[in-house]
Amino acid sequence: MAQKQWEVTKVQYCDHAGQEVAFETEVIYPVDFLPDSPRVAARRCSNAEECNLLDKPTCAWCGTNPNHSPL
Repeated sequence: MAQKQWEVTKVQYCDHAGQEVAFETEVIYPVDFLPDSPRVAARRCSNAEECNLLDKPTCAWCGTNPNHSPL
């Protein structure tokens, strides 16, 4: 059975959050006997939940402002 795992892609200071945040990627690894390469299923920010509680749109990693990518 395939294995899903969240991995930290990058750690960066976010001006909007005012702290260090981690950009995470959900990677799906196939079983050992399949020749497939790992696939990316989703991406998220470690501070997305707190940022979405704010009044102004944040960034694409939080899902509220697709026009701003902090990377």
